[in-house]
Amino acid sequence: MINWSSLSAADKASALARPAMADSAALRTTVAEILTAVESRGDEAVLEYTRRFDSAGLNTLRLPVAQRDELATRVSPQVKSAIKTAFSNIKQFHDAQYPQDIRLTTTPGVVCEQRFTALEAVGLYIPGGSAPLPSTVMMLGVPAMVAGCKRKVLCTPPNQAQEIAPEIAFAAQCCGIEEIYLCGGAQAIAAMAFGTQSIIKVDKIFGPGNSFVTEAKQQVSQRADGAAIDMPAGPSEVLVLADGNADAQFVASDLLSQAEHGPDSQAILVTDSAALINAVKEAVTEQLTHLSRNSIAARAMENARYILADSLSEAISVSNDYAPEHLIVQCDNARELLPELKHAGSIFLGPWSPESAGDYASGTNHVLPTYGYARNYSSLGLLDFMRRYTIQELSADGMRNLGPAIMQLADAEGLDAHKNAVGYRLNKLQQND
Repeated sequence: MINWSSLSAADKASALARPAMADSAALRTTVAEILTAVESRGDEAVLEYTRRFDSAGLNTLRLPVAQRDELATRVSPQVKSAIKTAFSNIKQFHDAQYPQDIRLTTTPGVVCEQRFTALEAVGLYIPGGSAPLPSTVMMLGVPAMVAGCKRKVLCTPPNQAQEIAPEIAFAAQCCGIEEIYLCGGAQAIAAMAFGTQSIIKVDKIFGPGNSFVTEAKQQVSQRADGAAIDMPAGPSEVLVLADGNADAQFVASDLLSQAEHGPDSQAILVTDSAALINAVKEAVTEQLTHLSRNSIAARAMENARYILADSLSEAISVSNDYAPEHLIVQCDNARELLPELKHAGSIFLGPWSPESAGDYASGTNHVLPTYGYARNYSSLGLLDFMRRYTIQELSADGMRNLGPAIMQLADAEGLDAHKNAVGYRLNKLQQND
């Protein structure tokens, strides 16, 4: 238990420190080598890395649509129903985000517009690992579909049978994703960013991944010939903000649901109740014994923090300082606290709103800023799959009305050509009057 008010400023910073990332220098070098290999050798390099790490017998990257559809038939009716429920809720929420174009007359004869259009080609990265992630397929595929992206390119590591999980195939089918490639890791990011013989370059890459994927996304986003990315990311995290009336079993289950993502996940409880901390610790110990991913969750809980604040107000301040990816508010007046909660990727209000709801099926997007980026990045949404652009149109009267001000500003900045571009037009109008 960490007594917040007794800590120095340095100790407070240490208490809220994220787990250390992998050796960044070595990681950068390794990923750069992978990017170079894919850029120069294309499919050959992607296949080489995929055979080494995922599927030894793989000889082609593209998963045919017919194979996608056959894999989808293997999903049980119960799981299909759950995926359809999640798909419907996610689609409803993202449909509601569709932006409205703007058309405005700012000065008589001067019309300004803002319009939105879908990105042409998007890359959707779905991690492999120990569990299939159909939920992530929907979190990326649904907004891409709603936005109207023409090409939706999905990359995910294959298994030894040179297949993908049936659940991923079914979710992709629901989202209308037909371009599926059997590759993962930094090599998949490189293929989508630069293009290969099989994979045509995309404009923007979305999706979570391990440290190699994260580093690859960062590197390609910094290159003019690369691709944009959704957001920077680190290990996943949750902070539970609770008062003394919170249910200890609920709080423990929320901490552990985050911890089972991976050993570098971080779970934090901040409360003004020492009794709750003690009860939650006991509940965590008991619940851990029943988890199938016990070893992973137990390692992650080594990074857990149990912070005791003097007041709920101080607890909120701690949460704002940490800027969690997921913020669960288990307080009597949870909704009333919203104006005070400044930094979080996604907020879960009240005892009946576990993180699991947002991870799977409530409708909000589970791709969120981590590692403190919730201070300046947003949760993934429809607009991330679109771009906006502006239009302006001046009539003759618009030029007469606005032209003098433009010339004055251009003159003040010493930009003669800018001034002349207006002056010639005003002279022409005067000759025609």
